[in-house]
Amino acid sequence: MNKIYNNLNIDNLMKTEWFNQFNKEQQKEIRYGLEDNLDVLIYAKTEFDWEQMNTIRFGLIVNLDVSIYAKVEFNKYQMFYIREGLRENLDVSKYAKPEYTWQEMKVIRDELFNNRKIAKKTKRKLKKWIRYIIT
Repeated sequence: MNKIYNNLNIDNLMKTEWFNQFNKEQQKEIRYGLEDNLDVLIYAKTEFDWEQMNTIRFGLIVNLDVSIYAKVEFNKYQMFYIREGLRENLDVSKYAKPEYTWQEMKVIRDELFNNRKIAKKTKRKLKKWIRYIIT
């Protein structure tokens, strides 16, 4: 977006050539982001379809580092699983790669999530066992 648009309100921005390059669904995502005071320039790209924009926008809402998945080489499903992994504080670098299908990403994310749950459960049991030994 050119600097000329920076000081426009949402209604006036929606009347610009820049805004009109997007289809109606993309425009909705941009408008929602503007209303939420998000940096829409991260996802306001014609290369992203509205569902990709939506996935990026929701990551911005919860303060995730969307730069990891706000890339045109990821489809909406891949973006979703990367976003969910970030939200769950998983090491998404294990699967945030365009060469993985979204199904492969899901399997890896689920495995990372389950391993973390098992590790937490094991840690709790170990603490109980140590308390038992000490007392």
